[in-house]
Amino acid sequence: MTLLYQELTGSILHCAYKVHSTLGPGLLESAYEECLHYELDKAGLMVIKQKPMPLIYEEKKLDLGYRIDLFVENKVIIEIKSVDTLNPVHFAQLMTYLKLSKCRIGFLINFNVQSLKDGIKRVIL
Repeated sequence: MTLLYQELTGSILHCAYKVHSTLGPGLLESAYEECLHYELDKAGLMVIKQKPMPLIYEEKKLDLGYRIDLFVENKVIIEIKSVDTLNPVHFAQLMTYLKLSKCRIGFLINFNVQSLKDGIKRVIL
């Protein structure tokens, strides 16, 4: 991973930890998404919330309502969860978004944990 990606992912994690330490576990995903969006924006990062993710099937572009929770600097996908346990389908969702967007790095962040380090999963393609 290049220094640019290391700095970017470090900033993302810093913001996620700030949100979790301020709010704690137990809220809806939408609350964490809104607060993380605010922190990333405040950190000077370009972030798109609920970015549409079309599916290309053969040559046909299909808008099926898929949305990336947060798309940072057109380089990193963040999928936010607030669940008791991350399931394989959560990882599959992130992997699919990475492949469709041709991004290399994604984070699956589950804010419904006592310690956020237990809720962060980084995926690199």
